[in-house]
Amino acid sequence: MRQPLSRRCFLGTSLGTVGLALGNVCRTTVEAADVRPRDKLPIAAVVTVYHHNSHADVIVGKVLEGWLQDGGPGPDLKLVSIYVDQVGDHDLSVPLARKHGFRLAKSIPEALTLGTNSLAVAGVLSIGEHGNYPSVPETQQTMYPRRRFFDEIAATFKMCGKVAPVFNDKHLSYAWSDAKHMFDTARDMRIPFMAGSSVPVMWRSPSVTFPIGTEISEAIALGSGGLDHHGIHTLEGLQCLVERRKGGETGVKSVQAVQGDGIWQAEKSGRWSKALFDAVVEASPKPYAGKVARPPAMSKDAVFYLIEYRDGLKATVAMNTGLTHEFACGVSIRGQEKPFAVTFLPQDFRPFGHFEQLLRAVEHMFHTGHPAYPVDRTLLTTGILDTALHSLVEKSSRLETPYLDVTYSPVDWPFPKGMPPLPPA
Repeated sequence: MRQPLSRRCFLGTSLGTVGLALGNVCRTTVEAADVRPRDKLPIAAVVTVYHHNSHADVIVGKVLEGWLQDGGPGPDLKLVSIYVDQVGDHDLSVPLARKHGFRLAKSIPEALTLGTNSLAVAGVLSIGEHGNYPSVPETQQTMYPRRRFFDEIAATFKMCGKVAPVFNDKHLSYAWSDAKHMFDTARDMRIPFMAGSSVPVMWRSPSVTFPIGTEISEAIALGSGGLDHHGIHTLEGLQCLVERRKGGETGVKSVQAVQGDGIWQAEKSGRWSKALFDAVVEASPKPYAGKVARPPAMSKDAVFYLIEYRDGLKATVAMNTGLTHEFACGVSIRGQEKPFAVTFLPQDFRPFGHFEQLLRAVEHMFHTGHPAYPVDRTLLTTGILDTALHSLVEKSSRLETPYLDVTYSPVDWPFPKGMPPLPPA
């Protein structure tokens, strides 16, 4: 029997190779580490704002007040400091600091060092979501300061001569160049780095996936909401499935965003399959959690992101079709007549349990020094999204993406089985 690896097997290893180690070797080690008693590691949070039901609240709040945010059990983490970029009228950080005794830092270096010359935390939550920030005029992407946060975290690590794992909430940046800079800096400094949406770790209906190495011929994902804010969620749902195809992730060759007649012209040219699209729609809940009848036709506001991968796989993100308001994805598998279709289901009320699942993955990285799944996934989805939104501005031009040569191997990180908990009576 193969002997389990110690937690130190991950430390000091490149991010690319440890992804394979987790998926193929260390699964039993991960499960064992999750049940052994552990000390509560000191962590810092760097956030844009902290108000009720903000991303800071539903992530950091679970560190402070338990998984259900009711004072019950929670992660083996202890918040010792927080930096809040914009403290508004509805801020929760000040009263929570009085209640829990963590430090309200005036700068990111202070949050990580507690005002000393040494790194004082074992992990950093960087949450650049919500708040009053400008948008890119052409694409309407919100310019959240995720790169600024990361750069100041990395600079503090350099000053201290020591690094700690970092989690970046949602996409790495609104701009591909910033995202690549963050990824490269983490790799060069050997910072354990994770990022991404909560969609890949949500409940799924059905509660299944397909094996790594499956031959996929096409994929279509459905999403709704802001093309930037919710586009990244839809892309992450798509990517966590298509990365499992035979050969692993190869990167993306081109991206094009189309709308109106352009959608149907792309369908007629064979760019996306109406049969697969209909199968995904049929498998997804009716609009507004099944409370509204499905409309007879797609919304005129729909926007499709057409993605061509370097290995020939064609994928489509269909935003704002009006046919469902959940995140869903379907793939055509070679040799199978019926496509694989799945809906990603959040807990749409407090305590928003899908963020618990996300924090559990981050907690694993903080304790082992190894990301639960590759940050490369979010590097790629960030680049696809940025390119798609620029394609839309550039009259739906097909944009070649030699820079999206992102290759990696997927891992089997668990997602919760069953259905999301129901609201209390």
